[in-house]
Amino acid sequence: MSYRGRLAPSPTGYLHLGHARTFWITQQRALDAGGTLILRNEDLDRARCKPEFVSAMYEDLEWFGFNWQEGPDVGGPHAPYNQSERMHFYRAAFDQLRQAGLAYPCVCSRKDIQQALQAPHAADDEPIYPGTCRNRSPEPGARASWRFRVLDGETVSFTDQARGPQSFVAGKDFGDFVVWRHDDFPSYQLAVVVDDVAMRISEVVRGADLLLSTARQLLLYRALGLTPPAFYHCELMTDDSGLRLAKRHDALSLRTLRQRGADPVVLHASLVTLHG
Repeated sequence: MSYRGRLAPSPTGYLHLGHARTFWITQQRALDAGGTLILRNEDLDRARCKPEFVSAMYEDLEWFGFNWQEGPDVGGPHAPYNQSERMHFYRAAFDQLRQAGLAYPCVCSRKDIQQALQAPHAADDEPIYPGTCRNRSPEPGARASWRFRVLDGETVSFTDQARGPQSFVAGKDFGDFVVWRHDDFPSYQLAVVVDDVAMRISEVVRGADLLLSTARQLLLYRALGLTPPAFYHCELMTDDSGLRLAKRHDALSLRTLRQRGADPVVLHASLVTLHG
């Protein structure tokens, strides 16, 4: 299969240089392989996704120098490219997991999980679920999410194209994770697995903060009988204090840099230097 990479921003704020760096690596790898670049609008967060961020996403990506061959604005053979329009794909995958007995309803809130934990966890990652609802049925009418049941002690291994061999242990590094939210929407983990296969993505390029997500997603690929793409996890950009860039870093957003008259060609050169 020819190379197919993807840009997959979520319009919950303005894109920043950290996004641009990861996306730039994606685009360069697609160009080097003579492949195709796909833009996917990951707009499933109804509370935070806003129309102004969607329009800014297109404008800022084009200003920076990104060129995609498939996407919401240009179409393509695997449309629609807005996740909000792909619910029937996600629901079919969720039904497959549920019918196979691989997902179960969970009524625990995030606060419930935090209180049940015996050890701290990384603040930017999902806490390891203690299994409270694994073997019990919720009260009728209870507001429940659905979790994928992992096999405690199973090692999930893969070779990353940037970082080499990776290995994580289910039940230790991550636990049962949400695949269907209580608001009747798919989780990030399920949606990207379904979309990356449907859009024939051959390599997923993303930040190193998502290595654990990759381990979770590999279990979903297997459970759904799907072949996973290759993975390339790049280093994260940080601010002067060493914190990774986030959408709260408005001074480094592409929108702000563009308004200040920054030269995208100069920014390209700096990202290449950072990437080595």
